[in-house]
Amino acid sequence: MEIIVYVVPLLAAVILHEVAHGYVAKLCGDPTAEKMGRLTLNPLPHIDPVGTILLPGLMIASGAPFLFGWAKPVPVAFGRLRNPKTDMVKVAAAGPAMNIAIAILSAFVFHASGGFNGEPGLFKLGALISVQINIVLAVLNLVPMLPLDGGRILVGLLPRTQAIAFAKLEPYGMMIVIALLATGVLGRVVGPVRDLIISALL
Repeated sequence: MEIIVYVVPLLAAVILHEVAHGYVAKLCGDPTAEKMGRLTLNPLPHIDPVGTILLPGLMIASGAPFLFGWAKPVPVAFGRLRNPKTDMVKVAAAGPAMNIAIAILSAFVFHASGGFNGEPGLFKLGALISVQINIVLAVLNLVPMLPLDGGRILVGLLPRTQAIAFAKLEPYGMMIVIALLATGVLGRVVGPVRDLIISALL
C-alpha cells in the first residue's frame, strides 16, 4: 500500500504531463499524438521501462529524498504546427503547467482533509506526495536545457541564429542533466525553488 501511495501520484503526474503536450500540439495543428493513441489516460502506451518503472523503483527502494521519473515522450511534429516557433513554446510549457495545476489541486485536497493537523491516512498522504512529485517535475522540466521543456521554451524564445546554435546541444543535453543531478549541482539550483513553491502550497 505504501508503494502504491507513491506510484499512483507519479504515474498520474508523468502521464498527464505528456498528454498535455500532445493535446496542446493538437490544438496548434499537429494531431500526431492523437493518431498514435497517446492522448489517453491508459498508462500502458505511456510507460517508459526506465523512467516509469526502473528509476522510480530504485529511488523508492533506496529511500531517496524525492521521487522522480518520466513517461515515454509524446510524438510532436513541430513542422506541422501552425506557427512552429511560437507554438513550440505553448506545447513545451503545457507539461509543467499541467504538473503545477495537479499540485494545486492536490494541495487543496490535502488541506480539505485536515492538512498536517488532521488524522493521517493513505488518501491524504497520496495528496501530499502528489504535491511534492508534481512540483519537482515542473521545476526540473523548466530548467533551460534540451531536451527538457525549459530548453524547448528557450529555443522558441531565442532569435533564429541563437536558437539553432542552442538546439545543437540537444544530443548531449540529457547526459548533462544526469551529470548535474548525480553531482548534486542541479539539486542545489532547483531545490530552493522547489521548496519555496511546496511551502507556499502546504
